[in-house]
Amino acid sequence: MATGVVIGALAFTLIALLIPVQKFGGRNAAAATAPAAEDDGGGIQTTAFGPLTPQDRDFVRKVRLAGLWELPAGRQAMQRSTRPAIRTAGEHLVEGHTELDRRVMEVSQALGMEIPNQPSAQQQGWLDQMDRAQGPQYEQLFVQLLRRAHGKVFALVAQIRAQTRNSMVRALATDANNTVLDHITVLEASGLVDFDGLADTPPGTPPGTPSAPAPASSPYSRPTK
Repeated sequence: MATGVVIGALAFTLIALLIPVQKFGGRNAAAATAPAAEDDGGGIQTTAFGPLTPQDRDFVRKVRLAGLWELPAGRQAMQRSTRPAIRTAGEHLVEGHTELDRRVMEVSQALGMEIPNQPSAQQQGWLDQMDRAQGPQYEQLFVQLLRRAHGKVFALVAQIRAQTRNSMVRALATDANNTVLDHITVLEASGLVDFDGLADTPPGTPPGTPSAPAPASSPYSRPTK
């Protein structure tokens, strides 16, 4: 009888320990899940650099989209802010996305991809918000919008880097990972990040919702050689 009681108590304790671990793991898994890629209908394509999946193409377009709003945001911060930390963050955004944009152009040309040539409506909305903001409100908005966007894309970069079989996309993901981490670091160094506010992310996937390749009248272009 005593043995049965001991075994039962141990089993109950084990269950009690496992339940919160499973719940905690579930929350972490959800938080770390990268945004779902949009299927452009092109299927898996054969290239000289390895298979090119819809997820690969979606990633390349997202990197391009990031530069289309973060470059002007960085330039604006350098011009408008009086805080050295904000101006430094702006410099890093400009430098990082200038190089990433150059890399995206190379990759998209090599892979024969169409890429966006203007920010998404969501991204333009963020730029408009910053245009209207003044003084400390502008600086807080700049840091929060950019930090939130980089946090969202970080999981996607890691996922693509781990899973892609295309060497061009893999190299771009490596570059993007280093750039995103650098930008997160300098934004946080400003001391203005509201980490509680980062959890209240509105619907949408920064740095913009990708679209499938569209007709010539769309905001997409094919890089020229």
